[in-house]
Amino acid sequence: MLWPAAGFTKAQAIDYYARVADAILPHLRGRPLTRVRFPDGTESQRFYEKRAPSHTPDWVRTAPIEMGTAGVIDFIVCDERGTLIWLAQLAALELHPSLSTADDPDTPTVVAFDLDPGAPATIVECARVGLRLRELFDELGLESFPKTSGSKGLQVYLPLNDAASYEQTKGFARAVAQALERSEPKLVVSRQKKELRKGKVLVDWSQNDRAKTTVAVYSLRCRERPWVSTPLLWEEVEELAGEGDPEAVRFESADALERIERHGDLFAPVLELGQSLPERAPSG
Repeated sequence: MLWPAAGFTKAQAIDYYARVADAILPHLRGRPLTRVRFPDGTESQRFYEKRAPSHTPDWVRTAPIEMGTAGVIDFIVCDERGTLIWLAQLAALELHPSLSTADDPDTPTVVAFDLDPGAPATIVECARVGLRLRELFDELGLESFPKTSGSKGLQVYLPLNDAASYEQTKGFARAVAQALERSEPKLVVSRQKKELRKGKVLVDWSQNDRAKTTVAVYSLRCRERPWVSTPLLWEEVEELAGEGDPEAVRFESADALERIERHGDLFAPVLELGQSLPERAPSG
């Protein structure tokens, strides 16, 4: 029983990943994968794992990546269904792929914005910030895509699939966060200090880093219920930003599967859309 509050078992988690494989694998394929394991459930100890364990089967792909002071780390690369099910069997149920591929670890394919609410703010305030991000990107001629974090916040991905460096994407993300903070000082904060975040939304730009990862779309989360990081339509974000109910965008595994059946993979363009960063970052 890995999610006691929901009565959700390890067998159900494995079954979910078997069913969602066709949707999630394109977003994991070819990327170094950090896993969050919680073998005794969400109410017990959890741990992040980057290195492939010593008992990794020969048929599971691994990739050695130079990680600075940590040296070379042999990462799991989840290319196919068998690896996904094996990870679920290990209770490696929260999946965090790199923003770049194992073959080109210095080139991110997206810019990721993690919108994290500071209580009493909720995902409703995150939706309002997400719409400001979309407006800003629209003005730059760029298309962006929202998803829930599967926890309490919202994430907005800006696909690039272009030759950009982490230095460029991180600098751009920081400039965007700071511009939003200047224009919406009562709603947005761009700095990590907890005392600044009460009632505001942190636009976390720091995830755009070679050493960091962001939770995969369709990944389960190690929270009180088996919530899933789920793509949203911008129309849903607009509705949420009005008088929306935060609970309306908390999707559990069955909900995520039903949405894929209804909408297909709303995040597929993140893998395919080619865009370039503007020469000048927004100033507010």
